[in-house]
Amino acid sequence: MNALNAATVAPVEPTSPVPTLAPAPPSPDPESREWLRCLRASGRERDEAIARLHALLLRAARFEVARRRPTLRHLRGGDLDDIATQAADDALMGVLRRLDDFRGASRFTTWAYKFALYEAAVKLRKRAWQRREVPLEPEGWSLFSNAGLGPDAEAEQSELLGALKKAIEQVLTPHQRRVLVALSVNGVPIDVLAERLNTNRNALYKTLHDARRKLRKHLDERGLALENSEEK
Repeated sequence: MNALNAATVAPVEPTSPVPTLAPAPPSPDPESREWLRCLRASGRERDEAIARLHALLLRAARFEVARRRPTLRHLRGGDLDDIATQAADDALMGVLRRLDDFRGASRFTTWAYKFALYEAAVKLRKRAWQRREVPLEPEGWSLFSNAGLGPDAEAEQSELLGALKKAIEQVLTPHQRRVLVALSVNGVPIDVLAERLNTNRNALYKTLHDARRKLRKHLDERGLALENSEEK
């Protein structure tokens, strides 16, 4: 027997793949951990932390108010300062209520800052519409027209727009029609509409989504298609 035939091959043990570990969640930086500790403390330490946080949120709210001020010429300085203060107050309550949601992906102050920016933006939109009637009937169909279209494209657009108007009137429920027209046609801010209809943003988003799906289905069945439509 030659050496080749006499050789024995040792069995090879199968190796298990090295498990892939999921990346560890980010850990809050030391400053953020100190914020959380103080805000979860009691007595004077917590009160002082809340005061510092409110001052931070007030600066953020005033920044957002100043940024949007050119579009709110009818509001006086005192009104704008009141809005900033209210925004900071509400943002503070939101931050304290959601402390456990902070995961450390950013600095705590950056995370908290966004609460004030959001609250200020919402309050400014509401104030801008305070004495305005919220239009629930179509006022801006002309926004869909395009004067630069050629004759064929203009005729096609006219057909689509006519079918869309008819579908809004006949296919949607009265509530879906009001929400779609107010938000998508007349440009009413969703926070303003939610307040006027005594509902919330999530409910309006759901109504708007359902209305758009109904319209897309109705138009697709007639060989008409809306551009930039959402996934079904």
